[in-house]
Amino acid sequence: MLNQELLTLENPVFCCYIFWATVLVVKMLLMSLLTALQRFRYKLLGLLPLALRRKIFPNEEDLFFKNIEVQFDDPHVERVRRAHRNDMENILPYFIMSLIYICTNPTEAVACNLFRVAAVARILHTLVYAVYPVPQPARIIAFATMMLITFYMAAVVALRTLSFI
Repeated sequence: MLNQELLTLENPVFCCYIFWATVLVVKMLLMSLLTALQRFRYKLLGLLPLALRRKIFPNEEDLFFKNIEVQFDDPHVERVRRAHRNDMENILPYFIMSLIYICTNPTEAVACNLFRVAAVARILHTLVYAVYPVPQPARIIAFATMMLITFYMAAVVALRTLSFI
């Protein structure tokens, strides 16, 4: 395949990347909604009597309900925020490395399976970290899977471009 065709819809590897990158972007956007849901979790679920239901807000201007104080340390909200931050720290470098990896014209089966596994690993990471916390090593396995895939792609890129240095 010519280099000009690597980042087009004619390349099945690039199409696979676009699909799984889209899944990960939607997943990251949903993390913002999950944070909001955690802020209103008792109000939405109605699990507690009205007087005890909590709404958690980190900014004074968000306090449109009466008798509510600003709160920065709700454990449920903070867990989702940490998971979201972890996504940004890992998915964004993965996106960049994946695009560079595609430019090395990798084998379709290998590349597409790497993209699939990485995306599923990040979804599982969110599930075992922010949605339904599970004891270790579940979270570290999900985290390390994408990290190792990103390192693998970086190694392939480095080895294939080493002769140009």
